[in-house]
Amino acid sequence: MNQLSNSPESSTFSRRTLLKWFGIGSIAGVTGYSRFSKPQPTVFQRDTLKLPRMLNQDKSVVVIGAGLAGLACAYELSQRGFAVTLLEKSPQLGGKIASWQVEAVGETFIMEHGFHGFFPQYYNLNSLVTELGINEHFQSLNFYAVVYRDRKYQPEVFRPSRSAFPWNIIDLAIASPNRLQWGINLINLKHLQVFQAITGFQREKNYRRFDNISVADWVEKEFPRGLYDLYFLPFAKSSLNAPDLMSVGELMQFFHFYFFGNPEGLAFNGTKDDMGTSLVQPIAKAILSNGGKIITGATVSEISAVEGKIDSLKYLIGTNKNNVPFWVKRNSVVADEKIEYFGAADEVFAAQIGAQEAISLTCTHQGCTVKKTDDGKFHCPCHGAVFADDGKVLKGPAQRDLNKFKVVQRQDEELQLVATNQESTLPQTITADYYVFATDVPGVQQLFKRINGDVEQKVRSQVANLSIADPFAVCRFWFDRDFHWEQSSFTSLSGYQLTDSITLYHRIQEQFIDWAKRTGGSVVELHAYCYKEKQFPTQETLLTTFEQELYEIVPELKQAKVLHRELVNQHNFSGYPPNSYAERPETSTGVSNLIFAGDWVKMPFPCGLMERAVSSGLLAANEILSRESLQRRSLLSVNPEGLLQI
Repeated sequence: MNQLSNSPESSTFSRRTLLKWFGIGSIAGVTGYSRFSKPQPTVFQRDTLKLPRMLNQDKSVVVIGAGLAGLACAYELSQRGFAVTLLEKSPQLGGKIASWQVEAVGETFIMEHGFHGFFPQYYNLNSLVTELGINEHFQSLNFYAVVYRDRKYQPEVFRPSRSAFPWNIIDLAIASPNRLQWGINLINLKHLQVFQAITGFQREKNYRRFDNISVADWVEKEFPRGLYDLYFLPFAKSSLNAPDLMSVGELMQFFHFYFFGNPEGLAFNGTKDDMGTSLVQPIAKAILSNGGKIITGATVSEISAVEGKIDSLKYLIGTNKNNVPFWVKRNSVVADEKIEYFGAADEVFAAQIGAQEAISLTCTHQGCTVKKTDDGKFHCPCHGAVFADDGKVLKGPAQRDLNKFKVVQRQDEELQLVATNQESTLPQTITADYYVFATDVPGVQQLFKRINGDVEQKVRSQVANLSIADPFAVCRFWFDRDFHWEQSSFTSLSGYQLTDSITLYHRIQEQFIDWAKRTGGSVVELHAYCYKEKQFPTQETLLTTFEQELYEIVPELKQAKVLHRELVNQHNFSGYPPNSYAERPETSTGVSNLIFAGDWVKMPFPCGLMERAVSSGLLAANEILSRESLQRRSLLSVNPEGLLQI
């Protein structure tokens, strides 16, 4: 059922409405958008009073999670005189933009979670870059392309533009080799409704109308097919949410931010080095230079809540072993002739049949669950760490062996375990005036499981109901030769079973450019934004499919030799499914000294991806600044409303 045709707000179009759109008033409105007077960013938050910027008393903040949201929040508060402690579970900072070392072709390289583009309308992220003085770490990619597996569409090429809506659509139509295949017929009432919906964005109205239906269901009937194939499908998947699990309301927000409400044009920058070197480390250095503390490898073990607020928390460094005996049930999913599995989700344990010792299958790098492969070793599906069958680390980025546990007793289908005592650590206790939870969705849900005491039930429910998108995967290949490629160095791909983009790292990042010059080789990365686990249940199926599709995308590479492969696979990106907006947590919570930050937080203005994470962190900092009567940071966004509203 088409959602637009059933919406009471869009069920009829009067003659007056049509005249408003296409009559004299519409023409005047369109021509009023000059190419030479581009609309300016919208200031979301600006204090009218002149308030102090710096804190003049002792106030402390604990930020949990050092992804972009946590880093941005800690950065702003440390600049204002707060005593900031930033806790990160991983050895590396950065979350989804973290970097780590890998060994390949006899050399050491820096690996990351795939290519990230920095768009000009990332106003808040770009303001941090300017403040840190690191603009030279970024470079323009000049243009980028979308290539379609279905040969009925020619590649689309997007270049820098200074034209806002509607000129950007006019420019796109003029430049597009597929313009006659868009399939838009504004005489068709339902096509007209679609056009109005995507160009007349109003945030609250948008979510009320469209949050109850998925993108896949919405486009099923009488949606302009060419428009969907050419733009909606590839760009919707770049949000890392699959069309069958993504709210139309969220898609509208996404398109308004990146295109219809964006006055900056379609172009972006990339980093000259890895994301850790280019962005994460400079932010961390600024936090430390202002007296902030950053603690990595820190796992929060307990959070104490008293009288409706956070009183203190405990965290462990390193091994994170539980010295209290606990029971785990037999895992009914994983079967093995030699190994018994107990526990589930991210707390799985393995023991040789009849053995008196078990190992945790939680990777000591970032907490992913490792899996046994045909070689008898345990491989981490997220970042490629490898462990022997006894838990000994064989390959990084993990630095510690898998944790070991003694089998205390067996009872039917349960096992009682207790951590072995060697290398055990005592928890550290920390108290603060404010606490900011800035982890990913699995992380914040784990934090709430560790809260002891009374916490408002609504907040618990909101966190518990957060969704995780389908997993994403990245595979980077080192080849012994280069190849001809006429598209952009980063190119979106559409129509493939797994692959959604290709990045030529040996033409973008300096470490790979240098290697390619010395060896004549190439470094190519394929990215799957949101694949279905049922289709690709193992690392082997992912690797095989990536390689097969790469040879279809770049046939020349069939004659090349693969020198090395690195697979990154994670399942922690925020999901935006239908009916999730209303109950999405906001920055301020029902817990008086608890603040939320992360791309899963309900945002009061249009934003997406990295800009959404950074903006949420700065919004969290602003909430604390406001409570202390300090000047808030001005936050920018695109125009919050679309041009063609009815």
